[in-house]
Amino acid sequence: MRIVLAGTGSAVGKTTISTGIMKALSEENKVQPFKVGPDYIDPTYHTLATGNRSRNLDSFFMSEGQIREAFERALNISNSQMGIIEGVRGLYEGISPVGDVGNTASIAKALDAPVILIVNTRSLVKSAAAIVLGFKNLDPQIKIEGVILNMVKNRRHYLKAKEAVETLTKTQVIGGIPREDSLTVEQRHLGLVPAVERENILGFINKWGQVVQENIDLDALQEIMKSSSKISGNRESLWEKRNTKKVKIGVALDEIFSFYYQENLEALEDNSAEIIPFSPYHDEEIPDVDAIYIGGGYPEIFSKELENNHSMRYSIRKFHLDERPIYGECGGLMYLMGSINNHEMCDVFHYPSLMTNKVQGLSYVISKAQNDNIISKEGDIYRGHEFHYSKVVVDDKPKFAFKILRGRGIIDSKDGIMLKNTVASYVHTHAVACPGFASNLTRNAWDL
Repeated sequence: MRIVLAGTGSAVGKTTISTGIMKALSEENKVQPFKVGPDYIDPTYHTLATGNRSRNLDSFFMSEGQIREAFERALNISNSQMGIIEGVRGLYEGISPVGDVGNTASIAKALDAPVILIVNTRSLVKSAAAIVLGFKNLDPQIKIEGVILNMVKNRRHYLKAKEAVETLTKTQVIGGIPREDSLTVEQRHLGLVPAVERENILGFINKWGQVVQENIDLDALQEIMKSSSKISGNRESLWEKRNTKKVKIGVALDEIFSFYYQENLEALEDNSAEIIPFSPYHDEEIPDVDAIYIGGGYPEIFSKELENNHSMRYSIRKFHLDERPIYGECGGLMYLMGSINNHEMCDVFHYPSLMTNKVQGLSYVISKAQNDNIISKEGDIYRGHEFHYSKVVVDDKPKFAFKILRGRGIIDSKDGIMLKNTVASYVHTHAVACPGFASNLTRNAWDL
């Protein structure tokens, strides 16, 4: 069974409602959550709500065959019979104004999944029906089988809007969520605050689940899910599996560094890696490992704490000077620099990184390796994304691993600063979109 929970646009309450539905259904079912698009934050809420690690599905990163493979693989790993997919932005919003790449509709099509449309009905009644009708008629391949009305003022408002939608669009309304301040959550420049930072986030999730149980017909939702036919179409492999020699990969994982696609870690494991978590915040030094992977997060918020952990910064710099492989992306890149907002960091690269008031990179990225490096070979083309408010002040001419064909990179459409066996990049990689990522990193971890 599967369902796509899509919005008419951003900020219509998709994450709150989707997480609440996942929580409510998880009371009696094994639910495997998914998020459309390159997002690390919403999946943390899904994971806490269901107990299963949320996965990302993205048609910029994946072919249709890989979307199907990734979806079914996740259900098999979690032993779930129910896949719930939260969309991104509006149902049809993607890279192109007319195409489907990168949008929620492309995922619904690849999986032949029914769609529940979430509509913000503040001050709307009959106009809500016009919105639903427009979304249904735009693409007949999309099966909008139900509607959830959000931000309803009261019972009278809900019943009027429900009548309008069901009468004029022939689409069932399965619930209406009232306007409540308790159904919102703190925001940050990268979106919702990651769940790992909020000790009380389970209280929010429990509240959302309760509101969903009280206001959405979950039986009707599950009937729509049961109407899903068997997924047809081809399946394609997700990443390369070439390394057979056992290696240990240290992964920075704590409240500062938490932006990892689960598939990246599993691709490393499929290439004979043992994942060894460590904390640049709490631990005194890196563990006994063959390579280090430092993902994204919010090091700028904890820059003072990171600066104060002198022994950890020294051990990472020594690991680099010993020419052992280190891969850092976005927040990891900043940590490997000389400083973050004048707080000293690892100084693997001497450049300062600075936070700015304006977004510096917000884009899907196409990258081409212009030099052999620890995650790719010269000429390899892979896809990723960038989203950061920081910049690195480059005052000389370092060696770069990648030429950015789409996106911005660090400077002059270049990214992946290289020195010895360390690469630091603003591009967030996904193992499916960079199929040699894990095999190359693991082979470089022992082939020294």
